[in-house]
Amino acid sequence: MSLGPELILAVLFGTLLAGLALGFPVPFVMLGSSMLAGLLAVGPVFFHMMVLRVFEAMSSYTLIAIVLFVFMGLMLEKSGAAERLFTALHILLGRLRGGLALSVIAVCTVMAAATGIMGASVIIMGLVALPRMLERGYDPALSSGTICAGGTLGILIPPSIMLIVYGPMAGVSVGKLFLAAIGPGLLLALLYALYILLLSRLRPQRAPVASREERALSLTHKLWLMLSSLFPALLLILAVLGSIFFGVASPTEAAAVGAFFSVLLTWAYGNLSLGVLRETFYQTTRVSSMVLLIVAAAFVFTGAFMMAGGGTLVKESLLSLPVGTSGILLVMTLAFFLFGLFMEWVGIVPVLVPIFTPVLDQIGVNPLWAAMLFCLAMQTSFLTPPMAPALFYLKGVAPPGIQFGEHIAKGVVPFIAIQLLAVALIALFPDLVLWLPRAALG
Repeated sequence: MSLGPELILAVLFGTLLAGLALGFPVPFVMLGSSMLAGLLAVGPVFFHMMVLRVFEAMSSYTLIAIVLFVFMGLMLEKSGAAERLFTALHILLGRLRGGLALSVIAVCTVMAAATGIMGASVIIMGLVALPRMLERGYDPALSSGTICAGGTLGILIPPSIMLIVYGPMAGVSVGKLFLAAIGPGLLLALLYALYILLLSRLRPQRAPVASREERALSLTHKLWLMLSSLFPALLLILAVLGSIFFGVASPTEAAAVGAFFSVLLTWAYGNLSLGVLRETFYQTTRVSSMVLLIVAAAFVFTGAFMMAGGGTLVKESLLSLPVGTSGILLVMTLAFFLFGLFMEWVGIVPVLVPIFTPVLDQIGVNPLWAAMLFCLAMQTSFLTPPMAPALFYLKGVAPPGIQFGEHIAKGVVPFIAIQLLAVALIALFPDLVLWLPRAALG
């Protein structure tokens, strides 16, 4: 008996949601629902096609960069570079009210451009910055929200692992995505900083200035601290992103350069040992294996979806909406945000991007602009429960007095509003995304 595409797709997504609700691992739920739907759609031949899809995903040269960038980020976490940079920035910005919170945003921005992952910045700042902020009388909610929001920059600012996965799924150059993401990433960091400065002026008791002893250091000493901590990180960023933007290396080759440089930086700071290397290799294997397994499962899931007629059904449904191009783009952006409430990006990008890409081609939307709207929407979901991984990362390392609801969840609310403002600005002014790729690539 032949089943219609609507029923097969209901089975596909119904079993997916049911498996996730029951707490089963994402890749196995994806594979199980795909196998069932594929069997209903095309029969036993789907199992052979599934194997081909997995090998297609795992033979991607671009995806090798995931392993290397994860290693680089974890090695930088072990190096102590973030702690040194935070101390230097705190001393340099100590005269400003809210300077400690601004230092967190600055360090998270630099670390985002040097690591490509989110969890490292949140955990490091939670361990290093949060106790200092509380000791100096900072509001716990502001402190928690600043760290969570700043940490999410790592998922957007290049070399973002999310963009490395996004590129092959959308058929877009990862290098172009990196260029397109710089503007939105810096815009978001700037909006965070402006909010902190405004709040510090309106409610000075929530963000006091640094102590007299910290402000009394000479300018020469402050500049030396700044240069000695910032220069190595900037050199790493230049080695990785510069080699990509100037066409010297592909993202995968640049990731290898960054991984090697991160080892040298850890050695230069005196934190390199066999134990550190062993732990970093172990964590890299765990993290990258999880990401790549989900990517492979998502390839199979997307294949089952397309074979069941889902691509045509979604395309026709979206194009039939009486809302115009802007309305269709808004619906797709909202879908990324809603999926982000219940899944991490690594499960969302491989599922939604191949489904929506043909629609973007049909309505004539620039894929780089759409990619940044979608990625910003997913970044917002990192702070929005029930998933909200940034909040749980911080809770895991926060001092005992920090409450999840009263401090962490409450503290991120203004930053969620700022992220939504950034999405609106990107939607209204596409050149915030497109200017740099156009200027660099012509």
